[in-house]
Amino acid sequence: MSRIGKAPINVPAGVTITVAKDNVVTVKGPKGELTQAVDSDITVSQEDGVLTVTRPSEQKRHKALHGLYRSLLNNMVIGVTEGYKISQELVGVGYRATNTGNTLDLVLGYSHHYVFQLPEEIKVTTTSEKGQTPKIILESIDKQLIGQVAAKIRSLRAPEPYKGKGIKFVGEVLRRKAGKSASKK
Repeated sequence: MSRIGKAPINVPAGVTITVAKDNVVTVKGPKGELTQAVDSDITVSQEDGVLTVTRPSEQKRHKALHGLYRSLLNNMVIGVTEGYKISQELVGVGYRATNTGNTLDLVLGYSHHYVFQLPEEIKVTTTSEKGQTPKIILESIDKQLIGQVAAKIRSLRAPEPYKGKGIKFVGEVLRRKAGKSASKK
């Protein structure tokens, strides 16, 4: 049996979960509301503050969907209670980030600015302190959406392996390469 799929999801106080007839799960919590359509073969049930996901057979497709939907529902419960936060930093001379509402303006060493309109579900803040690299902080209740937006921002200027210039996640360890001078002896 799937190790992830068989693990029950503890529903904290203040979170209500409803399963519609067409297998659409709605999770409401203090931070907001999320919905997810679940495959018709997978059964979602709630008893005594515990949400369980079960599959009808041992088919490979059912095994894959079992763990997937359990993880998606668990991420929804965590999102509406705690929320998700991703921090990125801009490493490079002259790299800057500013925001006006949900519009992110990036200067990344190109001849033009990147103006990035974020979805309204995501809250963005930028910081630029003297002596520190500029930071972009994204906050949302939807883990899939915030991860996708963070990956898109990072793809605008991915970190290069020689000096490490680019947009990277805070705490990310980059694999560095030696330059040309390292090979001369």
